[in-house]
Amino acid sequence: MDLDAYTEVHRERWQELDRLARSRHATGADVDRLVSAYQEGATDLARIRGAAPRTAVGDRLSLTLFRARLRFTGTPVDPVTAVTSFFVLQLPAALYRIRWVTLWVAAATVAIAAVVAVWITTTPGALDTFGTPEALHRYATQDFQDYYSDHGLGAFTAQVWTNNAYIAASMVAFGITGLFVPFSIGQNAIGLGVSAAIMHGQGRLGDFFLYIAPHGQLELYSVFLAAAAGLMISWSWVAPGARTRGQALAEDGRALITIAVGLTLTLLLSGLVEGTVTRQEWPWPLKIGIGTVALAAVLWYQWVLGGRAHRAGQRGDLDEFERGTSALVAD
Repeated sequence: MDLDAYTEVHRERWQELDRLARSRHATGADVDRLVSAYQEGATDLARIRGAAPRTAVGDRLSLTLFRARLRFTGTPVDPVTAVTSFFVLQLPAALYRIRWVTLWVAAATVAIAAVVAVWITTTPGALDTFGTPEALHRYATQDFQDYYSDHGLGAFTAQVWTNNAYIAASMVAFGITGLFVPFSIGQNAIGLGVSAAIMHGQGRLGDFFLYIAPHGQLELYSVFLAAAAGLMISWSWVAPGARTRGQALAEDGRALITIAVGLTLTLLLSGLVEGTVTRQEWPWPLKIGIGTVALAAVLWYQWVLGGRAHRAGQRGDLDEFERGTSALVAD
């Protein structure tokens, strides 16, 4: 093959392909010409490579074809963009979808815990079933406070984080059963009610709220988020709407399972507060204020940033990286 002659004959077509590949705005006719020119250019490159594997002409045509191919497939998403998209779009959008269910779970937990605590404290002999007077006194005056200082800072934080993250991930993963989440939430609420009743019986109810308030605000809200995600997954199977049950479960499950990833971070934050703030001899307003700020940050992330991502068209799906980015910035 005479490479110079071949190049001279097809130069204008390759230049047209390069122009179309570089064009920012293309009409339907331009796209048709781009596809046709790409196919012809690929054939030309194969012939050139067959005659000479490495030539300047072949390399330039290969680059033009690569640029044209990106017009069909889009630019690959680099890891930094993917991670940014996850935390700015996907995760907050998924959290925003469950905002109202989260509040209902929180209300149910508070109601159950209050009913249990009131029933135990107002029922004669009920409190005695939880231990001897000495054991109850030791729990209220020593064990409850010592729990936060018996272990080293790092070990305690890691223990709290891994335990709570496991519980939260289980609620999301087993939410499809429809029973695991109500059972877990009920069990957690009853435990809170029993602890409050014991502390009240020993005249230490104030300590109960003081020691829980710094980390408990975000920790409990993270559990409520996990429960809401699990319930939504279960509901997608019960009431799929126009979709099949398998399709609804796959779509909503893929979207809401992202919440489990986010909860590992919120629970890490609450674990750090529990391990480093609650145990300190600082004024209680300062310690509770730190916990409140941590919760407020998560609420802003869910309700404000999540609302923006939702209005931009995001549903929180694992496969969504680019959709809605422009709308989010414009908002």
